[in-house]
Amino acid sequence: MKKLNILFVCGAGLGSSFACQMAAEDVLNKLGVDAKLDHSDISSAAAAKPDVIITAQNFETQFQKFSIDPKHTRIIYLKNIVSKQEIEEKITPFLQEKGLIA
Repeated sequence: MKKLNILFVCGAGLGSSFACQMAAEDVLNKLGVDAKLDHSDISSAAAAKPDVIITAQNFETQFQKFSIDPKHTRIIYLKNIVSKQEIEEKITPFLQEKGLIA
């Protein structure tokens, strides 16, 4: 199976997306999931076609303007982008669905 590709997205693709990526890396390590992690701005995210996009809740309306195929890319919206608890709660069902964790 190919490595899970996760893209962390914020407005500029620098600060908050990278902070979220670092928090999620800890969660994924805890769960024993090996994934390719990267961060980006919103406009580049639609073309990237990752398995998962993780972003802040306030970007939801902007993502609705893009045609992202939900069969190919799952978008996870977070209220607190550095909350490891929230990241784990929201990514665990997806990881289970993909058979990456029990």
